[in-house]
Amino acid sequence: MMPGGGNPRQMKRMMKKMGLDSDELDANKVIIETDKKKLIFDSPQVIEMNMKGQHMYQVVGEPREEAPEGEVLIPDEDIEMVSERAGVSKEEAEEALKEADGEPAEAIISLQS
Repeated sequence: MMPGGGNPRQMKRMMKKMGLDSDELDANKVIIETDKKKLIFDSPQVIEMNMKGQHMYQVVGEPREEAPEGEVLIPDEDIEMVSERAGVSKEEAEEALKEADGEPAEAIISLQS
């Protein structure tokens, strides 16, 4: 069990003693982009922590997923299904899905023709 029993004031004092300052930011949106997807947190709780000049951020909330600009987010299940139905590799299935804007039926048809 953590000292302070979850009391925010006591936790903040304890963190300050350890050299860790924290503040809650009034954030409207947080976006995390990777090579394969974009996570968007609308109305998140964001805590900024500063420990000896090193800044860390904690984001709490439910993200929604989007594909990076100009790309289509393709679920792994769709890739496997297209691969099995069309009898092609997963790489070929993924490429066909990208060309078909993520539509499995169109990808399968294009691979079979």
